[in-house]
Amino acid sequence: MRAKKLYKVIAFETNTRAMEMEAFCEQKQIPGRMIPLPQEISAGCGLAFRMLPEDYTASMQVLENDGPAAQGVYDIMMF
Repeated sequence: MRAKKLYKVIAFETNTRAMEMEAFCEQKQIPGRMIPLPQEISAGCGLAFRMLPEDYTASMQVLENDGPAAQGVYDIMMF
């Protein structure tokens, strides 16, 4: 059985912002992927970007300064 892991989940107000994040991270070679918004988060457009906490910490300055505006960043345990 797989164990749950802690992830940083970034929520957005619009699908456009979420797609911009995916393209931005791909361009900057920041690891992560687009996921449906987890049920634990009631805000957002229905899409979110998921990444490992250490990847978020390593790229936090680039994401906050140059990345698309996020609605919120959450710590979520998931598969």
